[in-house]
Amino acid sequence: MTAVHLVVPDGIDDPARPSGGNAYDRHLRDGLRSLGWTVHERAVPGFWSRPDAASFAALYDVLDEIPDGAVVLVDGLIASTAPEVLVPRTRRLRLVVLVHMPLGDDAERAVLTAAASVITTSEWSRRRLMELYALPRVHVAVPGVDPAPLASGSDSGETLLCVAAVTPGKGHDVLLDALATLTDLSWVCVCVGSLDRDPEFVEQLRRRDGRVTFAGAETGADLDRRYEEADLLVLASRGETYGMVVTEALARGVPVVAAEVGGVTEALGHGANGTPPGLLVPPDDPAALAAALRAWLSDPELRERLRRAARERRESLPDWASTTAAVADVLGR
Repeated sequence: MTAVHLVVPDGIDDPARPSGGNAYDRHLRDGLRSLGWTVHERAVPGFWSRPDAASFAALYDVLDEIPDGAVVLVDGLIASTAPEVLVPRTRRLRLVVLVHMPLGDDAERAVLTAAASVITTSEWSRRRLMELYALPRVHVAVPGVDPAPLASGSDSGETLLCVAAVTPGKGHDVLLDALATLTDLSWVCVCVGSLDRDPEFVEQLRRRDGRVTFAGAETGADLDRRYEEADLLVLASRGETYGMVVTEALARGVPVVAAEVGGVTEALGHGANGTPPGLLVPPDDPAALAAALRAWLSDPELRERLRRAARERRESLPDWASTTAAVADVLGR
């Protein structure tokens, strides 16, 4: 029987805290168990983007409970901030780090160079980590996506959907700047995502444009309904390791307009004849984003071409079983 201790932030199952990283961790945990692995989930409390002394103390306690020689897979949100806790323990534990987003700092360098192995979630991220730290090898396990029914779509293409926590890093301000130039066109835009990460930023956005709806975090059937009603996914992020919402939209045949950052190009992919199922624009460029949205809203032939490519890309999207198999292969070594 193979076994792994999965060290993750507390609350990966909490519907009030949806994120790509949490979804990945959940699917990985459940997938490894379905392959016959014994998965000891070790949830560590704390706000790991800004950990405090209590967070580190909790991590000490969790790791001290794990027996010598065990394989330990640690979520990078924790690992990359805690070298003083993790590096000394690499002498008795077989540490594997799952990096969702490279940070590029000395703390992360210390942990990753001491780890037995490193896994990340896109080819872009693999290249980035190897450039930053000269690591001998980084493994890739791209996120899967759950099968979903095709969205119906509308002839006008005017229903725009953004799925991302409302923070500066996700570029909602860039999106609103772009939409402000499209007042001559008919469109509606719904932004689904947590509103409690940066309340001041959210309030600034709400004061700017009453046509944009900020719906807050949604999951399950509520989020499925948003995708079903959407004509186009818009993602104006300033950085993405992969962009799981891109493949979630494509799983429903919904095309994408996104900033060309990180692994988004990988997630977008292409249709059967090489046509990408969306448009990519430079990050932090409201004019370029506005031009792409105007083209989508004004050109029926473009909409049909992108929708056809999205339906084709839907057939080649990775599944979670492939993700789990890739991680299991690394852990088994």
